[in-house]
Amino acid sequence: MRLLGVFYVGDFIPSLAWVYHINGFDAQVDKVAKEFDKFIEDILEEHIMHRVKRERNEDRSNQGEYKKDLVDVLLEIQKDNSAGLAIDREHIKGLVLDMFAAGTDTTYTVLEWAMSELLRHPRVMKKLQSEVRGIAKDKPYITENDLEEMHYLKAVIKETLRLYPPIPLLVPRESTQDVKLKGYDIVAGTMVITNAWAIARDPSLWDNPTEFQPERFLNSTIDFRGHDFQLIPFGAGRRGCPGITFAMATNDLLFANLVHKFDWALPDGAKGEDLDMTECTGLTIHRKVPLLAVATPSSC
Repeated sequence: MRLLGVFYVGDFIPSLAWVYHINGFDAQVDKVAKEFDKFIEDILEEHIMHRVKRERNEDRSNQGEYKKDLVDVLLEIQKDNSAGLAIDREHIKGLVLDMFAAGTDTTYTVLEWAMSELLRHPRVMKKLQSEVRGIAKDKPYITENDLEEMHYLKAVIKETLRLYPPIPLLVPRESTQDVKLKGYDIVAGTMVITNAWAIARDPSLWDNPTEFQPERFLNSTIDFRGHDFQLIPFGAGRRGCPGITFAMATNDLLFANLVHKFDWALPDGAKGEDLDMTECTGLTIHRKVPLLAVATPSSC
């Protein structure tokens, strides 16, 4: 993710692309690409091996409990051509890579920022834990059914996405035709970069835009699914992120269980207001200093 966020001058001045060959950047990219390729190849081989065993009834111990995952489905589509289109091994590897790249780094960085803000705002932490634990009661874990009633938790996640969109400049787009925009001529093929981070902190759109205030979303219809352009952490339109539902279910469920099961504090008696909230550059927005927090099992 760090390499993906580097400014690559060769994309803009092709004659200078040789610089990255000399400074070792291209070698780093090749190394990561080969490591990822081997990792995904191992995943495919493991699934193919298990499928062959199941077809031969050699793996009888897991016959009744085996559940297909995404890779199994993709391999079946490849074998049977059931989707009406041909996909090969490289297509499957690309899809698996997309799931890892888009579904892991972006998810955990949202959780880290959310927990950072809770530690800086004990009032919000207390209010959130009161809601979560009140709904969970004596249940050991939060389930997806419980999430429907957790309105404050959803507001906390929304406010985190507003202040810290995982991909602050979204995914670059390209204009498909010549257009005139506010007096400027934009030719077809122009790269378009949307600064979702700046939009979400625009004082003309938000009250106290730099303050962490989840309450702003409690009586608001503003959502992050691409219909309200002041909050577009997942993009909007046909090129909006297809994994919104998956990402939010993962974030909500994990976050709810973290605040339900544990009480949280900073180590060595540190105060929340002293927490370093510096952001680092890259494709995704991370804390420059990783969050270190102490989790104590809750007695509630």
